Amino acid sequence: MHEQHKIPQHIGIIMDGNRRWAKEHKLKAVWQGHEAGARTLENVLTWCKELGVQEVTLYALSLENFNRPQEEVAKLMEITRKEFKQLLTKEKQDYRIRIIGRTQEYPTDIQELMQQLIKQTAEKGPYTVNFAMAYDGRAEIVDAVKKIAEDVRTGEISIKDINEKTIEQRLYSASQPDLIIRTSGEQRISGFLLWQASYAELYFSPKMWPEFKREDLVAAITTYSERKRRFGK
Repeated sequence: MHEQHKIPQHIGIIMDGNRRWAKEHKLKAVWQGHEAGARTLENVLTWCKELGVQEVTLYALSLENFNRPQEEVAKLMEITRKEFKQLLTKEKQDYRIRIIGRTQEYPTDIQELMQQLIKQTAEKGPYTVNFAMAYDGRAEIVDAVKKIAEDVRTGEISIKDINEKTIEQRLYSASQPDLIIRTSGEQRISGFLLWQASYAELYFSPKMWPEFKREDLVAAITTYSERKRRFGK
């Protein structure tokens, strides 16, 4: 990219369109679209580093996704195991991994893989990759409110001390994305980072996630760089 472009330091990505891509390509099963999407993800993380993006948050699986057909959910778990195991054995790992969401919804072995990844990459950097898994923005706020209620009950804080910072400190992640990209042409955020995204710029790509290319990422960043962010002022 041209050096005059402003690079968003934190990009959130709603990786949408795997199933529709599989159907459009007449594949035998929709989960084959998820496999293709996993390959796209690997490429996108590389491109983000090359372009100077410091942090990426990926909407990998929502809480609602667990209500999909049992066979598809099982395949999603299988793909998750495979990808996380590959990340654990990656020799030149240069980004720290964080996982946000109600991860207790995952099978025990996947939860263990998550903890291994978090621990193994804790000192890595300067890049950060957040996987939003079993995630929902409203659920995140509910969980934060429960923590606040418990802290009030135990006397750790008083009601008069509650403010925005109190809530942010109890979110899964307080990091705010500069830019949110959603693929597949859908123009909504579907509960993604509801608190954190209050001033994020939004970019909707018509491409399905498995067909998202480097030039599509560059187009999103270019559009972002041309916008004037006012933050309500």
